[in-house]
Amino acid sequence: MITEPSLPTGLAAWKDLEAHHDRLATHDLRDLLRGDPDRVRRMTIEAVGLTADFSKHLVDSQALASLVDLARQVGLAERIEAMFTGARINVSEDRSVLHTALRLPRGASLVVDGVDVVAEVHKTLDRMASFSDEIRSGSWKGATGHPISTIINIGIGGSDLGPVMAHEALLAYSRRDLQFRFVSNVDTTDLHEAISDLDPATTLFIVASKTFGTLETMTNASAARGWILKALGPDSVAKHFVAVSTNEERVRAFGINPDHMFGFWDWVGGRYSMDSAIGLSTMIAIGPDKFHEMLAGFHAMDEHFRTTPFERNLPVLMGMLAVWYRNFFGVQSAAVIPYAQYLHRFPAYLQQLTMESNGKRITAEGNPVSWDTGPVYWGEPGTNGQHSFFQLLHQGTTAIPVDLIGFATSPQGERQDLLMANMLAQARALAFGKTAEEVRAEGTDPAIVPHRVMPGNRPTTVFLARVLDPFRLGTLVALYEHSVFTQGTVWGIDSFDQWGVELGKTLAVKIAPMVKGEQEPAFDASTNNLIARYLALQKETS
Repeated sequence: MITEPSLPTGLAAWKDLEAHHDRLATHDLRDLLRGDPDRVRRMTIEAVGLTADFSKHLVDSQALASLVDLARQVGLAERIEAMFTGARINVSEDRSVLHTALRLPRGASLVVDGVDVVAEVHKTLDRMASFSDEIRSGSWKGATGHPISTIINIGIGGSDLGPVMAHEALLAYSRRDLQFRFVSNVDTTDLHEAISDLDPATTLFIVASKTFGTLETMTNASAARGWILKALGPDSVAKHFVAVSTNEERVRAFGINPDHMFGFWDWVGGRYSMDSAIGLSTMIAIGPDKFHEMLAGFHAMDEHFRTTPFERNLPVLMGMLAVWYRNFFGVQSAAVIPYAQYLHRFPAYLQQLTMESNGKRITAEGNPVSWDTGPVYWGEPGTNGQHSFFQLLHQGTTAIPVDLIGFATSPQGERQDLLMANMLAQARALAFGKTAEEVRAEGTDPAIVPHRVMPGNRPTTVFLARVLDPFRLGTLVALYEHSVFTQGTVWGIDSFDQWGVELGKTLAVKIAPMVKGEQEPAFDASTNNLIARYLALQKETS
């Protein structure tokens, strides 16, 4: 039975947290870190190959205990079990939420609506593996008999962000005689630049769209098909296109052999799908064995989330700290800074995961919320970010919590001393800052002292692991997935729909014939004027 979300603001733990906030408002991290010699030990957790240091957060033992109490009082444990067992917790779409089933090991069983979904998942994984092996071995030939050397994934949203992020993150494990490109934007320049220097005879397109009707994806796919047909003739599509979709009729009409269609399920949301068939490009790049290592990393974090007491549960603590800052400190954004160039697309991936999931203003029951929900997530790799927006992190008027992610070695086996020195220095600098007394002690001109003071008291979580590999990428992604779930449970929202994405898409379909000049503009005065101006600029160009 699913526990219906309660109004969090009426719970005893919420009231306790309000009092804790008032009490801690006069403290800072210098006091908390220096006044409690056991703090670091208590607030450092090692699990699933990750070390997480939560000691640089604006909480003490009492506040942390109340955050855990709040998680219990909103029924988080029951909601976790409901998700893992296939209850229809995506209430607005009446769907189960079973991305965790995508990484259950072979031989496990989870029956939902009379179907063993684990068996279905592994059938798809086996088909993906066979196809990947064909591409990697060169036995798959294009229309002219040449093996494939370039794979282009065409998708958008979760059908793009996950594959791009995973490809970049695991580039060290990728086949270097194959190249991978990703097209998502309906802007024609995206596809043009992706194919401009390629040979159609050695290019394969993966078209990723559950319905095979996503406007941006199918516009790009149709243009790519035209490019292939022009170069290779009328019978070439089946050898240069495969589909990740569930709509066999549309896939067949496009010219793709349904045997080369890889499906997934309604219980997999797009932003949770990188370990489904949407990850086909990832599997081709790193091979089936490494892909299964990534799935094992996801599953290890799933089990940690499902079975570990909240006091030592990484996603729960991470999610509850996000609630703490959003609802009691009024924080509006959070930064994620991976000190790993391979993770340079990880913040962009997290933007969809976090903001599409928890950017909601209505409870699961359909009532307006009276508390803040999802913050803005953003970030860039360190050390690049240090030379751009870290100025605001250190001296801006708003404290922004930061996640710092680092690894002891690179995938090439090299030590990362300078890189990690930078990460640890930033964590310390954000926490402790630099006082006016410390600045004056350096002999600074008194008139300049205020400009060089850093207030500190900026919270960070530091995550450390041995190396970025497929297993640890899986654990990191699952960590953030379950943190998002924890936050959404507290806020009583449906973290698995995305109706806000649909409105603009629907309007774009209606406006398209107007900007083509096929219909008269029929909207508000501002929109009509902009359409008219666009058409005028088109005439000037021609």
